[in-house]
Amino acid sequence: MTHSRIPALAFAADVVAVIVFAAVGRASHAEPGDVLGLLATMAPFVVGLVASWATPVVRARPAGLRAGAAVLAGTVVIGLLLRFAFTERLPLSFAVVATLSLGVLLIGWRALSVAVAHRARLRVR
Repeated sequence: MTHSRIPALAFAADVVAVIVFAAVGRASHAEPGDVLGLLATMAPFVVGLVASWATPVVRARPAGLRAGAAVLAGTVVIGLLLRFAFTERLPLSFAVVATLSLGVLLIGWRALSVAVAHRARLRVR
């Protein structure tokens, strides 16, 4: 795979992670499965995701673990702040679950990617 496609694929993986987070959350609370509801749930977190992608650390190595930490921080902090601004409530339990879930999703695929790349390098030797 060429390195020029890595940022686009990494961004797509991050967006999918936020979609999965929102969809699983809505399903676990038996909320309707409509597209507008899903978009409303994920919108604050997508704003945070996009903002985090504007940082140099994410753009420099988007598939790296450091970038994953930056994306997680931006997505969670901005997402939760926006969610609170629109709903005027933010249960601690939701903040914890959102942080842990997005952490698994946003850092998880990067950790897998790093492990696979490391293993491939070992095979080449």
